[in-house]
Amino acid sequence: MIETFTALLFAHILADFVFQTNWINDNKHRAPVLFLHALIVLATAQVALGIYDAPELLVLAVAHLIIDAVKQWAGARKLSGFLWDQAAHLVTLLALAAYAPGLWGTWPDAALPLMALAGGFIIATRVGGFAVGLLMRPHSQRIRNNGLKGGGWTIGVLERGLVFVLILAGLPLGVGFLIAAKSILRFGTASRDQRTAEYVIIGTLASFGWAILAGFATQALLSALPPLEIAALLA
Repeated sequence: MIETFTALLFAHILADFVFQTNWINDNKHRAPVLFLHALIVLATAQVALGIYDAPELLVLAVAHLIIDAVKQWAGARKLSGFLWDQAAHLVTLLALAAYAPGLWGTWPDAALPLMALAGGFIIATRVGGFAVGLLMRPHSQRIRNNGLKGGGWTIGVLERGLVFVLILAGLPLGVGFLIAAKSILRFGTASRDQRTAEYVIIGTLASFGWAILAGFATQALLSALPPLEIAALLA
């Protein structure tokens, strides 16, 4: 079951956060765009599992379409809506993996740790950017931003990526040094304005906390999978 779930989870991450463009996300209230997204979900699941004729994957794509349609109908644009949406997708993946654990088997098992690592890294960096952005959106209009365009997003991706790597490398103390370094670099700006200081603190804690959780969750998943063996992939 864990093998099938890992492949399905990786496929879901690709479909929702790599291959889903801003245009698709902004236009999912239109039925053709929603169906296009469902086709991407189906295709990524087929490739990740290495099978193309399993009816269970069609059911998965339909379930994904329904969940996204409900989200669009409810107008869930806040962080809570984002988390409930992803939780519903996660439950669907778990249910399918439990119902049809034999879907995995075409690719070598050595590919599974790579899927887990790649998926965890995307969750920590890109998905974390969306989540933290939604959390901070109500406060962003109250903060004067004279920085580089997209600078905050880039800083967030880099810091979460570094935190994720440190956790996976068994160096959690390094996270503390990153927090201290960012605090020093931001001190001059934040000290002049209480709103900015609180905005930076909330965003930093949320960003680091997300990456830490992603790192430990990836570690837990890796512990249930075959060890990473590059030689087995090249054989």
